[in-house]
Amino acid sequence: MSPLRPDPRHPLSLGLLCGAGALLFTVLAAVAAGSPPGTTLNALWTSTAGNPFALGAAVNTAAAILLVACGFVIAFRANLVNVGGEGQFALGAVGATAVGVHLPESAPALLALPLVLGAAALGGAAWAAVAAGLLVRRGVNEIITTLLLNFIGLALLMLAVHDERLLRQPVTSAETLPQSEPLVEAARIPLLGLPGSPMTAAAVLALLGAAGTAFLLHRTATGLRLTAVGRGAAASRRLGVPVGRVRFGSLTAAGAFAGLAGGTVVASAPYVLADGIAAGYGFTGLVAGLLARGSMTALVLITLALGLLAAGGIGVQLAAGVPAAISQMTEAVLVLLVAGTALLVRTRPRARRTAGPPPAGPVPSAAPPEKGTAR
Repeated sequence: MSPLRPDPRHPLSLGLLCGAGALLFTVLAAVAAGSPPGTTLNALWTSTAGNPFALGAAVNTAAAILLVACGFVIAFRANLVNVGGEGQFALGAVGATAVGVHLPESAPALLALPLVLGAAALGGAAWAAVAAGLLVRRGVNEIITTLLLNFIGLALLMLAVHDERLLRQPVTSAETLPQSEPLVEAARIPLLGLPGSPMTAAAVLALLGAAGTAFLLHRTATGLRLTAVGRGAAASRRLGVPVGRVRFGSLTAAGAFAGLAGGTVVASAPYVLADGIAAGYGFTGLVAGLLARGSMTALVLITLALGLLAAGGIGVQLAAGVPAAISQMTEAVLVLLVAGTALLVRTRPRARRTAGPPPAGPVPSAAPPEKGTAR
């Protein structure tokens, strides 16, 4: 094949084809629901790249998904599957709110914002540590424990925003919403200052998290231990690697990233903790982590696509009048297409080790074995 000819089985080419297939499915589903193709495409463009406000909101959503996915990739490198992103996200949001609403108004932003985000990461890590401890001490499967802890974490979030003794704002009338008071001004994530865009510094934080995750996995001894434990825990243990400590740390780090994502969402507009704030982030981050297959560049692109897809689905629903389930179906189709084409990615064959030049002179022939010697 000529080097200038594009390879249709390259991961980037497959990604573009999968995106085009998901877009085609969206248009066909909207046509089946009674919306003309032109109206659907215009609504998709207006609600994503064609609108600075919608694009900024989509990037903020993608930033939270990226943080959850980074934690998932760290645990997955140690052959652990963190299904508890939703619960860890919820506990991180609760921790961030508990700190952010009780800080004094005069607190400096350089102190308040790190405290809020640190409390979010600590809340998510503590929640994941429950499953990590059960895994290391009792051998309980982390998929089961993290999945079940999701329900408890979401229930705790619901309790926190419905009970006035916890985080619910004072009830002044029957119309008071079950949510917390707004975070103090210093605890809010600043905007990036783009014209007409609500994009916040959470996008920068998520990119730094992805870069830090890539450095951890590929350039540190910790990343090497994670890979060793993931590929062979028994062999790693015989070589002196603290398998239990590595597993506990990886799963706890995944919870910290998910909790940090919850903190970024709470610290963004409208700056309150409300019921349902964690819906979808944990499982979407899991899907993104699985589809990226360890590539942090692919992870960033996939989470951005999922964020744009979420924003585009809402825009199509409002502008074209199609059911909201179409956006969820499109996301499922995109996941199936990416997962199905993963087997078509061409892996580069390893270069064969070529032998050196033959020695000068005649090649000596092998002498026949003497009598009495073993062949």
